Amino acid sequence: MPRSNRPRRGGAPRGRGDEAPLDLGRVLGGMERRESFGGEDWFVRRVSGAGSAKTYRCPGCQQEVAPGIPHVVAWPADGLGGVDQRRHWHTPCWSARDRRRPQGSTR
Repeated sequence: MPRSNRPRRGGAPRGRGDEAPLDLGRVLGGMERRESFGGEDWFVRRVSGAGSAKTYRCPGCQQEVAPGIPHVVAWPADGLGGVDQRRHWHTPCWSARDRRRPQGSTR
């Protein structure tokens, strides 16, 4: 007898009842990774910028990171300071961070 591919009546499809819900922020924004900068470790995440309505100031070039522009968010790996320590960098500025030090800061 051939196998039916239709879902069964009266319940969740088999094999999906115990899975964790999909975290769209993590899927769309990517996973954070740990990188070194200025003698410190930083968590870094690439973001699409699609869901943001804010404008940020890139510490590498002091220009605006406009809403909708893909960019990099970096924060100290020590976890101290929370959200206030996050910095939004243009992707090329983060890539050139050793040559492009943040102005007005030691970080």
